Amino acid sequence: MHHVIIGNGIAGVQAAEAIRSVDVRSDLTIVAAETFPPYSRPMISLLLEGVITPDRLPIRSEDAFGRKGIHILKGRRVESLDPNTRQLHLDDGTRLSFDRLLLATGASPRSIRAEGTHLKNIFFMRTVRDVLGMTEALAACKHALVLGGGLVGFKASYGLLKRGIPVTMLISSGYPLAMQIDAVAGDIVRQTLIRHGLTVETGVDVSAFEGNGVVRRAILNDGRVVDCDLVVIGKGVRPETGFLKGSGIALDLGILVDNHLQTNLPGVFAAGDVAQTHDLVRNRQWINAIWPEAAAQGWVAGLNMAGRNVSYPGSLGRNVIRMFDLDIMTAGIVRPEDSQDAQVLEVLDERIPIYRKFVLKDECLIGFTVIHRIEHGGRLVSLIQRGLPLDREERLLLRH
Repeated sequence: MHHVIIGNGIAGVQAAEAIRSVDVRSDLTIVAAETFPPYSRPMISLLLEGVITPDRLPIRSEDAFGRKGIHILKGRRVESLDPNTRQLHLDDGTRLSFDRLLLATGASPRSIRAEGTHLKNIFFMRTVRDVLGMTEALAACKHALVLGGGLVGFKASYGLLKRGIPVTMLISSGYPLAMQIDAVAGDIVRQTLIRHGLTVETGVDVSAFEGNGVVRRAILNDGRVVDCDLVVIGKGVRPETGFLKGSGIALDLGILVDNHLQTNLPGVFAAGDVAQTHDLVRNRQWINAIWPEAAAQGWVAGLNMAGRNVSYPGSLGRNVIRMFDLDIMTAGIVRPEDSQDAQVLEVLDERIPIYRKFVLKDECLIGFTVIHRIEHGGRLVSLIQRGLPLDREERLLLRH
């Protein structure tokens, strides 16, 4: 039996260790696009801030994998999957056969439609290599431009400001974190960012970059010019599924899987940011691309690859952001328009500011946004996952 895992993020790592927890004999290979050891992707923002060094990032050593009989092919990409021969075609010409396969390829940054993106010092912020490139460019950086007001843009802006670099954030939507929070919370966040010295421009985007080999300015779609010598593109990600063209694997937003995380092809599984699993509150297949769910999915997929019969209970989107003196936690559905017949409870104190928004349906909590005083966040998440009507004590929790 040969188990093959594509991807050495947390989903791939957890799957490999789950397999080895019940099967120490089968061959096990991980195909990794990056050459860096498996690492904590959420921590690369700390690398940008200068809080940690690269040696703090790995979550597993190559020696640890070697002792468990896990073979890693580093710096290799899968170009295609042949379901008939059950082989992977790698970018170096290798053909790798498998009996059981896990697709844990994660996601890749969305590119933008703008002229001049080939110029130097224009970065994504997805990998260790991306951030190391950014830190090398900091010495000559006088002003940075961050495209996107989502989580990546947030982390990039915070890290650059901590390094003493002036930052302009361009947001095509009306407020920061528009995919995670509503307009009321977004206004609180925008005002806080401005107080911390960030220049925030909303409803605007870039049409071109200019410079002599290295980026020097950005031309906005309203005609304005912004000087910059470092750019971070944080316009979201898309599941890494291009290599599956012609494979017959069912795709939608990502790779469709059942409650055992198996695709429509027997013996082929998917987990992590590429997998479209059952969402607990939307009650449909969805991608919740967060570290805890990727880890849980990897473990379940690995056990099932090894012959166990384990069901994945479903995923729940949630995020915690602690930057710019902001404590923000969100989970589930945060906009009532995303769910019919929803009831919304809101508490806003602009002096502090504190904002609490809870979305309920049929007396069950299905989502929340909390700014400051997030100490009860774990319990609130458990109430969503439980999926039962709230009792009197639990309703009181929403008001404190």
